[in-house]
Amino acid sequence: MFGALADLIVFLHLVFIAFVMFGALLCLRWRTIAYVHIPAAIWGAATELLGLLCPLTPLEKYLRARADLDGYSGDFVAHYIVPLVYPADLTREVQWVLGGSLIVFNTVVYVLIWRFWHNARLAR
Repeated sequence: MFGALADLIVFLHLVFIAFVMFGALLCLRWRTIAYVHIPAAIWGAATELLGLLCPLTPLEKYLRARADLDGYSGDFVAHYIVPLVYPADLTREVQWVLGGSLIVFNTVVYVLIWRFWHNARLAR
């Protein structure tokens, strides 16, 4: 059971990372997503830029320890998803690039969305 919960945490971690990276695009369809995405994106950028530890990571490690699992071998999640969440070559420099890219990409998307909403309001 603990192993399955740890795998679920890894999956949720990956979903959160994808949401942080691309959630602004959902605002094109649903404006209110911005109220959730902007704080998530700030957290994601801060985590990368400041080297903070996401609370999901120690939770996952705890669950894996409770399941007596040694690392991430043996199943689909460990083989395919974990390397996406925890790349082997993740250095502080790479984290800075990821955090900076996250900020730039989301800023551009939100500026475009804001211009679209603003122009649509003016056209009324």
